[in-house]
Amino acid sequence: MKVFSALSGQTRDINYKRQTMTRQLLKSLALTLLFTAVFAHAAPHNIAANADSVKPILNGQTVPNSTLYQLDEKAVKLHDIIKNKPTVIIFYRGGWCPYCNAQLAGLKDVESKIMNLGYQLIAISPDSPAKLKKQAFEIQQKIQLMSDTHFKTIEDFGLGFYLDEKTSDIYRNKFGIEFADLDGTSKVALPVPAVYIVDQKGMVHFQYVNPNFKVRLAPELLYQAAKIANLGK
Repeated sequence: MKVFSALSGQTRDINYKRQTMTRQLLKSLALTLLFTAVFAHAAPHNIAANADSVKPILNGQTVPNSTLYQLDEKAVKLHDIIKNKPTVIIFYRGGWCPYCNAQLAGLKDVESKIMNLGYQLIAISPDSPAKLKKQAFEIQQKIQLMSDTHFKTIEDFGLGFYLDEKTSDIYRNKFGIEFADLDGTSKVALPVPAVYIVDQKGMVHFQYVNPNFKVRLAPELLYQAAKIANLGK
């Protein structure tokens, strides 16, 4: 009986130790998953500290298949937009930017000529679909306006940069511009203005990126670039 009692006690000790180790293992695993989720959520954006530090997609590279939003707020993948026609993609800061509006207005002189070469034109900005709908009504152009309100496409193209606090305050307070803060922080970001010409597979044949938002690609130069690329009919 004493032997049996001793064996029973050892068995209970072994089971207790196993249960304790199992609980510790599960607790450790839970903490690991928690920290992984936290760090994954807190991973830094691919957004440069300033406009001069952006690292845009270059000629010969393939554009990302990011999600954009049409004027009716319907989500659409970039590759689905470009798969049927070579595309001129224009990134601009928003309808509030006078330099951007001048750039889009200048495209009226060449958009039909570019489309006759077999291209389509899309313009991407962080503006909401509602704002773009109003802008589309005002400009009355053939170019398709697309919203990147979540900043994902701009980020994937390597065009995003953070505004300094002083500039952010000026834009907000003086001009009444509303920005969507990233990750709930006070930092706001904009795209460096850029122009891309891509084929149906998304490969870049031409790109123009200028950190100086006051300098834009001349409409006639864009037409000539599209003509030389010869991706259309």
